[in-house]
Amino acid sequence: MQVVMGIDPGSANLGFGIVRVEGNRMVALDGGVVETTAALPMERRLERIHGELGELLAWHEPAALALEEVFFGKNVQTAMTVGRASGVAMLAAAQAGVECFTYTPQAIKMAVCGSGAADKRQVQRIVGTLLGLPEPPEPDHAADALAVAICHGGGAGHRAAAAVATGAAR
Repeated sequence: MQVVMGIDPGSANLGFGIVRVEGNRMVALDGGVVETTAALPMERRLERIHGELGELLAWHEPAALALEEVFFGKNVQTAMTVGRASGVAMLAAAQAGVECFTYTPQAIKMAVCGSGAADKRQVQRIVGTLLGLPEPPEPDHAADALAVAICHGGGAGHRAAAAVATGAAR
């Protein structure tokens, strides 16, 4: 059994999703959004994100924290802000002794939906189905974070086998 925390980074709305992985079965343990207001200075927003993630990490004790990589579009300022939130999440994980992994949006969609071009609604529906939820998870930031956790959790067996093979090759 392994617990994975997925993160959809953002400074205004940071999505988190906690998934328990048992063999081929995955169960959602928690999910939601850490919200901050634009009225707060950036350092206070990041402080809030760090504090709340620290509490979630202490409560759920995940084996891994998986983050969606920052997508660099045309807006450099947005990319920088999202990058700051990702860094704070990684710091909280490091302070809790939790290893971090990053995945591109396309890799996450491919792992969850079988297509790197899936839209947000499709991701939400399939995340809900994979986790046995009665409805697709809301809001979309939480659904995206659960998708990141599923992406990492689904590959856990492959990584464990690779680690054994690498160790055996030495």
